[in-house]
Amino acid sequence: MTQLSAHLPVHQRDPLRWTLALTALFGALALVRIAIPTQPMFDEIHYLPAARAFLELSQRVNPEHPPFGKEMIAAGIWLLGDNAWGWRIAPWAFGVLGLFAGMRAMWFASGTRFASLATGFLLATAFPLFIQTRIAMLDVFMISLTLVAMWHWAGAMRENETARWRLPLVGLALGLAMASKWNAIPVAVLPGLAFLAWRAWHSRLRLLTARRAPPIRGVSLLEAGLWLGVVPVLVYWAAYWPMWLLSRDAVPWNDPLEWHRHMLSLQHQLLKAHRYQSVWWQWVLDLRAIWYLYQEVDGAQRGVILVGNLVTMWLGLPALLWCAFVGVFKRRWDALAVAAGYAASLGLWMITAKNIQFYYHYGLPSCFLAAALALAMDALWRRGGRWRWPVYAALAAILAVFVLFWPVLTAAPLEGKQDFLKWTWLEAWR
Repeated sequence: MTQLSAHLPVHQRDPLRWTLALTALFGALALVRIAIPTQPMFDEIHYLPAARAFLELSQRVNPEHPPFGKEMIAAGIWLLGDNAWGWRIAPWAFGVLGLFAGMRAMWFASGTRFASLATGFLLATAFPLFIQTRIAMLDVFMISLTLVAMWHWAGAMRENETARWRLPLVGLALGLAMASKWNAIPVAVLPGLAFLAWRAWHSRLRLLTARRAPPIRGVSLLEAGLWLGVVPVLVYWAAYWPMWLLSRDAVPWNDPLEWHRHMLSLQHQLLKAHRYQSVWWQWVLDLRAIWYLYQEVDGAQRGVILVGNLVTMWLGLPALLWCAFVGVFKRRWDALAVAAGYAASLGLWMITAKNIQFYYHYGLPSCFLAAALALAMDALWRRGGRWRWPVYAALAAILAVFVLFWPVLTAAPLEGKQDFLKWTWLEAWR
């Protein structure tokens, strides 16, 4: 075992069965009315034409975003047809994978059953992962693949003997995460930077070739650089291969720099104001929602709202501060990793030149926030006795809010056009 979680007991039993059960429950719940609406909703109008263009290898559509998520949506259409099931089956599959990966990442990072299962519960009920699992947008692919990378990175850190097969999976997942959406880039560089810093601290004289030093014994910096640096970049560019084959306006496979200059220009173009646009500090405080759907469709008035579970999002903020504190001053590497992941994934949106932003950009940071809250709850849980009552109360409140919002998380039939008032607890959620 490495120093990853040396402060914690190491003999707890792997909660794999409970992890699988919670994942299966999440998958089943996410299927409820997933094919409603039967028409495209919100940003599906951008990504479905792009997926169809991939199937036909016809032309560039939605070129400002990387292709992998659209390729997976195209695979769903190819498998189940050009209908609501075909549009959303791939996001569903990746969302379920993301929940499982998040729990496994926490298990290997913390070594505690409670933190692992609490992470799954909090991710499932926080709203962003659940909603993005049910819509043909790109975010769930980026989020899920980032969580897969964190799973195998933490696994390699805890079980060094597995690093030789886990690190290639980390590189593969990071490459595909970036090829789904660029939001993953700030987090994708963290494993490599962490390995470099840790190895430099412990092995200055033989930095490039030493194998017996932390963080992963048996792996040199040169080998880690291959899996965590070179492979993600190659996988990322290889994901563009359908765009090299388009019958019109094909992307040149041998000029990635010029193509990415074009993509950046598209990303930074000035867009018209949008009624649901928001900025990063509003996401942090859960002050701005997006109604992906609110209209009469498929025989009833229906709604789908993207917002955060208030209890999770607000309790998660002091939990993040606690993670940063114990990570720095008590060398809690699991807590420090969570705080760093949150800071990196949110920090991008503090400095970006993109003039129109939305709450769904908080999807990846919210996963780290859920993990931070799980670690804080675990710290109370391990104290036992009366310290567990705040944990019970918080989990019950989080579940209650999830149940209350269930109709507008799953496009259930509503009573009338003014029903949205039941769930717009804040004025800015309207």
